[in-house]
Amino acid sequence: MGIQLVLPTGHFVNYKSLSQRARVATETWGSDNFYCPNCAENRLDCTPPNTPTVDYVCRKCKSAFQLKSQGSPLSFRIVDAAYGSMRDAIRSNRTPNLFIMHYDRKEWSVSNVILVPNFAFSMSAIEKRKALGPEARRAGWVGCNILLGRIPADAKIPIITEGCAINSSEVRKQYARLRPLEGLTSEDRGWTLDVLNEVRRLGMSDFALSDVYALETSLGELHPHNRHVRDKIRQQLQVLRDLGLLMFLGRGHYRLISTIH
Repeated sequence: MGIQLVLPTGHFVNYKSLSQRARVATETWGSDNFYCPNCAENRLDCTPPNTPTVDYVCRKCKSAFQLKSQGSPLSFRIVDAAYGSMRDAIRSNRTPNLFIMHYDRKEWSVSNVILVPNFAFSMSAIEKRKALGPEARRAGWVGCNILLGRIPADAKIPIITEGCAINSSEVRKQYARLRPLEGLTSEDRGWTLDVLNEVRRLGMSDFALSDVYALETSLGELHPHNRHVRDKIRQQLQVLRDLGLLMFLGRGHYRLISTIH
């Protein structure tokens, strides 16, 4: 049986809050429909209630997953949890894979789901929010946003697009193409992802080194402590080539190898 798009609503009589209904409906849907992109396992197990940051685990490869869902279309920002916890998770390679869902509030059906692999997060994709004021219950608490626009399109793997499920073999293929990023340190991976994202934003399949040098200012703003941005750009183009995401054409010219379908 393939992915079902209708959210389960049989539990609604037990909850008055719309947010509670949505949370239980989407989490239950995930336990019935999500599969592991890292291996051949076709079901994910729910974690015990109140498990921090992890909603599902693959019983076979032990990959961890978190689900964030919203009733509005996906935009540039996704509200996340504590900034410090997310920062530390990225730096220590402890972030879970992230499913992001957009569901239809009227029809209670799934419209879009993307998967961001755990090795596709960088500090530049995390935005620190203002601390809660003294009148708040958690005064001083600092949250964060995930900036989807700063995650390369290659790393936002479609699971469901406009109500149409993507074949699981395609999802696993794209995930596998990106898995070599897992072998990089968190700092190096941040540079690699940022350069890839900026190159994607050029909107050209073929480009020159000079085109990427033109992005020096924006990349420098993302990495303000690095004073050798051009050296880093050249290095990261080589990394992207070695990862199979770019092809070197010679004489300072490159070609993007698309992983986007």
